[in-house]
Order: sequence, then structure tokens, then C-alpha cells
Amino acid sequence: MDNQKTYIKLNKLVDKLKNAEDPKRKYEYILWLGKKLEEPDSNILIPENKVKGCVSEVFVKASIHGGKLYWQGYSDALITKGLLAFLINGLNELTPKEVVKINKKFLEETGLKASLTPSRSNGFLNILLKMQSQANEFLSVQ
Repeated sequence: MDNQKTYIKLNKLVDKLKNAEDPKRKYEYILWLGKKLEEPDSNILIPENKVKGCVSEVFVKASIHGGKLYWQGYSDALITKGLLAFLINGLNELTPKEVVKINKKFLEETGLKASLTPSRSNGFLNILLKMQSQANEFLSVQ
């Protein structure tokens, strides 16, 4: 992964999945993350926060405080909610520039592709791209 200090939370999450040899364990961890994701403010459930290209309903929204991004999200499907929670936990408290610079190769490193359907795997990428797009909007405002 890129800069170890910058992406410490994301690296820990990736390592946890990478080190789980049984695909079922990876899946269970993602489900557990989904169950722990806090319910967002309902005001984020608007079209501009909707993640396109996901089979389930997925919304994600960044806010910025002290130069760092904080994320809220919602999905109506538990596995997708877990993938969203994985990204929210990994990208919380990064700067917009750090989020934009993330190399999506870490998605492969999780080993989740073997456990997910192609549409869920694609949804995982689309959530990341939506988060990077929102981070990029903060960069253009600064």
C-alpha cells in the first residue's frame, strides 16, 4: 500500500482481510462491519450522494472538519453496507488529497474478489470512486 503512516487504518483493514485465509471469514468480517455502521442522517439519502452502478441502494457523503474528511453512508443490503463500512473506516480522517491519491489496487489485496459476486465487486469499486469524487470536490473548493 502507499504511504504507511497516511493510510494506517486502511492498511489494517486490508491486512485483516488478507490474513484471513478462509473466504468465509472475510465475508463474515464484512458482514460484521456492516452491522456496526452507524445509521446516517437521513439528509444524505439524496440523488447526488447515491453511488451509481450498485445493484443495491448505496449513499455516501463526506463532510470536512479541520482539513480531514468524515464519512457517513447507507446501504439497504448488508454485504454492501459492510463494504461501505470498510471504506468509511479506512478513509475516515484522511485529507481530500490523500483520498484522491489512493490507488484502487488495495481492493485486490483484500482478496474479497473471490468471495463477492462480480456485481458486488464492481459496487465496491464504485463506492470508492464516489468517495474519491467527493474528496476531489473539496480540493477544488480549497
